[in-house]
Amino acid sequence: MSDPSTTDRIDPQVRQGLQGLHALTGPGGLINFDIPRQRELYEEMNRAALAALPPNDRVQYEDLTVPGPADGPEVSVRIYRPTDSTDTAPLPGILYIHGGGMITGSIQTDHRQVLPLVEAVNAVVVSVEYRLAPEHPDPAPVEDCYAALLWMSRNASALGVDPGRLALYGGSAGGGLAAGVALLARDRGGPHLAFQMLPYPMLDDRNTTPSSHEITDIGIWDRAANLQGWKSLLGDRLGTDHVSPYAAPARAEDLSGLPPTYLDVGDLDVFRDEDITYANRLIQAGVPVELHVYPGGIHAGELLAPDAELSTRITDYRTTALNRALNRS
Repeated sequence: MSDPSTTDRIDPQVRQGLQGLHALTGPGGLINFDIPRQRELYEEMNRAALAALPPNDRVQYEDLTVPGPADGPEVSVRIYRPTDSTDTAPLPGILYIHGGGMITGSIQTDHRQVLPLVEAVNAVVVSVEYRLAPEHPDPAPVEDCYAALLWMSRNASALGVDPGRLALYGGSAGGGLAAGVALLARDRGGPHLAFQMLPYPMLDDRNTTPSSHEITDIGIWDRAANLQGWKSLLGDRLGTDHVSPYAAPARAEDLSGLPPTYLDVGDLDVFRDEDITYANRLIQAGVPVELHVYPGGIHAGELLAPDAELSTRITDYRTTALNRALNRS
């Protein structure tokens, strides 16, 4: 575990969830294992969480493959729709990008996060299965996600989606990829984006901020895990001048013209400082931003302890922001 002074600052209810993770992985978290085993454990933990979910017939979903990048394979997506919506008009559309540090995760691992999102926002959600590093380094992951966005926009009518209410949603690595997709959409003249939701996004491969050195052994996505994720994505380019802003959005020189943004992060998250800096730079570039920094919050704490008061507050704020952005009358 981390230094007691840091551990003691974790929200007590969230700390219990973290201890539950460590019961499965040991105090170091998933970084204790090689990448194949990390993936297995991540899938196992999420299968257990899914098995505990009550049946939900209010959301339907289907899996498809859609055209991928010009030089890449097709991309798998899962399309979610609310079954009891009373709206006859097109619904908001959200491209959802799962987390996992660029090296783990799948459509299935984030299934339990997407189901309540569909209901809470009354939206069509397209969850994208991008290729993972290190087998598929940059730019494969972000290009897969951008291809899914293009498909979603071009097929908005068939999906029952309002093309004027398209949003991105991604946490952690998914947040970094969402921010990269937003930059690609702006720079390539791609689909108009109404909003981007970025919970604790992974934005900066340089790992030079105070929080990137401070959060070293809490046991969930600490410095060592972050370095492993970035190294897997970028290889020898890590930390050099040869990293694209679409891979590491903190490197983008110009943040103007990006969609209104919601960003949140815990004060005990390795991404704290890079996320706050990115939010400030968006504001300075004229982008409307809502930023929350949660005392006692750790990386993905609301997933480890979903019933904690802090987790409930985090989820409620996100839902409110999405509805305000996408469901204004």
